[in-house]
Amino acid sequence: MTTELPLADGPPPRERADAARNRAKVLAAAERLFASGDPAAVTMDDIARAAGIGRGTLYRRYPDRASIARALLDEHERALQERLLRGDPPLGPGDPAAGTGPAPAERLAAFYAAMVDLLETHVHLVLGAETGEARYRTGAHAFWRLHVAHLAREAGRPDPEVLADQLLAPLAPELFRHQRERGVTPERITAGLTALAHGALGQG
Repeated sequence: MTTELPLADGPPPRERADAARNRAKVLAAAERLFASGDPAAVTMDDIARAAGIGRGTLYRRYPDRASIARALLDEHERALQERLLRGDPPLGPGDPAAGTGPAPAERLAAFYAAMVDLLETHVHLVLGAETGEARYRTGAHAFWRLHVAHLAREAGRPDPEVLADQLLAPLAPELFRHQRERGVTPERITAGLTALAHGALGQG
């Protein structure tokens, strides 16, 4: 799989010291607010007040709440991207040319487990950044979709682009939060997704 896959915007431009301080205040305040209740209920005014800055200062850097949540998510998603591209198997590719690469189903199961870990820790940020159809327009989702389509293609499945969408659907953050609120443990969610991975991409 090519390493030239979209995930997020490039590194931020260099900034003045006061701008950097304001950015840190905004991100810290938003993190607290997103984690304390319903992320969709957090407003830009809430974030500005919690950060102790003016609305104009906030809007100059971030056009909306989702852009703030995406900024918080970025480092976590980039770390997972790096592990998918160059990490140890089965999450990473191993060395397929030497015959040591994991099977597509094993890589998909490992990806599912990593995403459950990410959601368990950061679902409030994902909900703040990727609600509804906006999720499908993020760089992160584009990367996940390309990765899963690549695995489906490796497994010889027909129409891997459509299958990738279907295999990503169980990772919707709304579903994850609903399951956790019902008392379903991350281990059970991962076990169910592992079975799905092997059913969809396993041999036979």
